[in-house]
Amino acid sequence: MAKQKRIIFFGAHPDDCELRFGGTALRLTQAGHVVKFVSCCNGDKGHQSMTSEGLAARRYAEAQKSKEIAGLAEYQILDIPDCELVASLENRHRIIRIIRAFKPDVVISHRTCDYHADHRAAGQLVQDAAYLVKVPLCCPDTPIPDENPVFACCYDGFTDPRPFRADAVIPIDDVLEKKLQMMDCHVSQFYEWLPWDKGYKDFDVNKIDKRKWLMDNWIVPRNGKIAKTAGISAQYAEAFELTPYGRQVSLEEFSALLNP
Repeated sequence: MAKQKRIIFFGAHPDDCELRFGGTALRLTQAGHVVKFVSCCNGDKGHQSMTSEGLAARRYAEAQKSKEIAGLAEYQILDIPDCELVASLENRHRIIRIIRAFKPDVVISHRTCDYHADHRAAGQLVQDAAYLVKVPLCCPDTPIPDENPVFACCYDGFTDPRPFRADAVIPIDDVLEKKLQMMDCHVSQFYEWLPWDKGYKDFDVNKIDKRKWLMDNWIVPRNGKIAKTAGISAQYAEAFELTPYGRQVSLEEFSALLNP
């Protein structure tokens, strides 16, 4: 029997994990592997009319619905407000402890050249943890894992200082509908805040085709572009970049770790 793989994804906000890694996570969990999502922020700022307290509670509940659809081991939400995540020593230690406790084969997060300060900080925190995970006297209350994980970044479209490099491309056609179901759990975002933020001030979710809205605005521009650029037969895919931090593997091994 093949070894059960353990993968952890650190997103900045609830829904980042689904957008960047949802399809790959589904393929892995359906094959019996263990996947954990972590949102470094509690999601309390992404709305145009709710209170922060009410929104944080709502987004936690949305994330847990997505967890059930995906079959995740856990969807952890840290108690850090949106727009306030920083690469502090305290937060670095939190990330180190989470990684050690989960004992993952692969750790994935954002790159540090993202548009959002929270995304950049999440990526920096995970990058900073990559070596320190194996230092026993750093956070000595949490034992180090037997093997350092592989560290990777999820896809983004930014080109400064350099474009994303697709070291592993994972087709998601067979789990696309489930990924859409995971996204659909985040009602506060995809049907309220994000339309408002895009300028649709009178957006009414009851008057649209929700699947088409998600496909046209998130799946096709991102997952469709990845598949087309990679030149694979699938219509939709997710892509990941191997970093020079943590355990080093070949590109073939890296791709195998993210495929069921």
